[in-house]
Parts: sequence; C-alpha cells; structure tokens
Amino acid sequence: MTEASPVESIDRALLALTELAAAGADGLSLAVLADRVGVHKTTLHRALTALRFRGFVAQDPDGGAYRLGATALTLGDGYLAEQSLASALHPALVAISRELGELVHLGTLVGTHVVYLDKVEPERPLRVWSAVGRRMPAATTALGRALLAGRAPTRESLDSYLDPGADPDARGRTWDAVAAARTTGYAQEREENEPGIACVAVALLRGANAVAAVSVTVPAERLDGERLPAVVATVRRVLGELAPPASCSRRLTSRRPSARGRATR
Repeated sequence: MTEASPVESIDRALLALTELAAAGADGLSLAVLADRVGVHKTTLHRALTALRFRGFVAQDPDGGAYRLGATALTLGDGYLAEQSLASALHPALVAISRELGELVHLGTLVGTHVVYLDKVEPERPLRVWSAVGRRMPAATTALGRALLAGRAPTRESLDSYLDPGADPDARGRTWDAVAAARTTGYAQEREENEPGIACVAVALLRGANAVAAVSVTVPAERLDGERLPAVVATVRRVLGELAPPASCSRRLTSRRPSARGRATR
C-alpha cells in the first residue's frame, strides 16, 4: 500500500510540477493535468493558481495550457549551473575541441542571460575574448538561442528575453534564429557580436528540458554550408558518448572567476 502524503495540497502541487516538466514547452490542459495528477479540476485549479502567483507555472493566454514558469526553470538553472555540471561535461568539451580544432564553450540559461560555465581552447587559440562566469544576453548568442528554442515557443514569450529597446527588425531576426533552432536542433550566430566570428550551438536535454548548451566558435569563413553539418554531427556524437545521461537537441518543434573581456559564442 502506498503511503499517503503528509500534506496533500503540497503533494498535488508537486505532482503537477512533475507532470508539467515532463510535458515540456507544449504544456498540458487543466483537464489532462488533473487526470494525470488524479484530482478534480477544481481542486487542482486552486493549486495551479498559487503556483502561477509565485511564477512556478505559466498559462498560455490563448489555449489555456499550463507549463512550467520562469521561477521553476530558474531553480533548475541555479542548481545545474554549479561546478558539478561543468566538471561532468568537461571531458566532452575537450574531445570536441580536439577533434574539430576549435574553441568550445558550455553555457546555461540564468534568467535572461547565458552564463559561461566552461571553455576549452584549441591548440591554435582563437583571438576571441571570453571568460568562465561571464554573462551575455541569451538572445544574442548561439548558446542562448539553442536554449531558448525550448523555452520561448511564442514571440510573446521570447520578448521577455530581448532588450526592451531592440528595434522590430532585430526582434524579427532573433525570432527567426530561435525558430530555426527549434526546427533544426542547433542554433547559429554569425558575426552579430564580433566581426569575423561565427558560432553554432546544440542544447543538452534532460527529459524535455534544455539544461545547458555546447557551442563551437570559429572564424566565420571556416563555418560554411559544407562544414556546418559536420560540426553539428561531431558535437552531438561526442556528447552522446561522453556526456552524463541526457540527449542532444535535434528537433524541438513540438514539443570560476569572471574575467574582463568580450564573449561571443
């Protein structure tokens, strides 16, 4: 016999969060979520209202589906951004850098920014300033776009990650880049942050959630249409072989001390 939870209301809320985490960006309707949690819709709605108030749950203004909110995602990011994540993935980053001969970074999303957790230089260093611990606006980087592909499924949700002063053209370009990443499973940034530098990034998934991303940074002329698929394939293969239990993003349609310098990944 299964032991009853000592506080049923909290247990219902936790079960709802667990189901929403598994559902990913699409979320779940109240009816489906109530069925999975095993409670009446009215009962669950009260719990969801409290979770929405604290930002643990968000609701689609059009369809009404519920999904994890920014507070829940930030909690996970805060935990996963510890050195343990960088340590676990460091061998994979080293292998990618050695095989491709390029600069490789690991980053995670914290709020509206990407935090760089690790960096592996190639034998022939690329003159790009970056630093472990440095933050960059997520929407301007390949790392951030790879992560946002699963976090910002609509233009409205992406707007919260953009500079309020960004012009409509810049917003449109960012949306197009994130939408492309959602379709292809990898994100790009080409000379948007630094002349002559291009980046491609692949998100690392746990369940349906992107918890980190790995980017390869190269001189723009070395990331042409022929080499791009090979770089992406190498990143996915090495992460599949050496990363902790997780999976690399392919299609997301439906579902240290800081240092001064410039980071453009």
